[in-house]
Amino acid sequence: MPGRSKLASIHLASTIWFILCVGYILVIALRQAGVNWWILFSLSGHGLLIVLILISFYLFAIYRGISSSQNVKAEHPLTNTIQYALFYAVTPFLGGLAGCIGMLDADNVNHFISGISLATLATTFFVWVILDPVIGLLEMLAPESRKHYVQRQNQMKIEKEKKLQERQHLLAEVTAKEEHNRDRWQELLKPDAEKLAALLTTDSKNFRQAEREAADIGAYAWQIGGLSCMRELRNMALDICKKKNKSNEIVDYITFWWDGIGNWRTPSFS
Repeated sequence: MPGRSKLASIHLASTIWFILCVGYILVIALRQAGVNWWILFSLSGHGLLIVLILISFYLFAIYRGISSSQNVKAEHPLTNTIQYALFYAVTPFLGGLAGCIGMLDADNVNHFISGISLATLATTFFVWVILDPVIGLLEMLAPESRKHYVQRQNQMKIEKEKKLQERQHLLAEVTAKEEHNRDRWQELLKPDAEKLAALLTTDSKNFRQAEREAADIGAYAWQIGGLSCMRELRNMALDICKKKNKSNEIVDYITFWWDGIGNWRTPSFS
């Protein structure tokens, strides 16, 4: 028996064979309907691309099914065996073989190939679309399969709730840490915030000096707590400035003074 890794290759070959047979049937049907060859050739390029995309998605789904976890085997004891997987993968070839045997007495090559293609299509459709889902349903109706399915769903629910609790716990820790840092920064940087607030109202003559002093304060805040600390210090300075000036019309020079310090960037207005 081939291993799981070889089943994907076998299934790829059988799927290509199935697509070729379906394509042949479509071409013959269109020709019998009076469609010219040049129309078929013009459609073949786009059709080939669509077919390749569909095959890729289908093979990915099959690969996921072939490489499924051991847990599902308890629920599907037959369809998860190597023997069944091999039968499923070679179904188009079996259909082609049956069609070949049944068309040995064909009077010409076209009838022979058409018979093989139709047998491949019929067999593949029956096994992949009808038989396989029915077998899977019957497996799930077995008491042991139902029991294992319920246990697996409960286990998945417990794991999901556990991950949710872990995320909530992590979020609470991050929030608590941010609150702690904010309280510490407000106490530590209060003098710097008051100095920044005073620099915001400096006159044009001392503007360059104010910019240099503000940059030093911003670099200090970056060393203490990075970008979050700089944002907190800026907000503190703006609040202090608004309270002292009894006005909300404050020009935020800090945003421009700190451009290039650490990760601080002046927003673009263009």
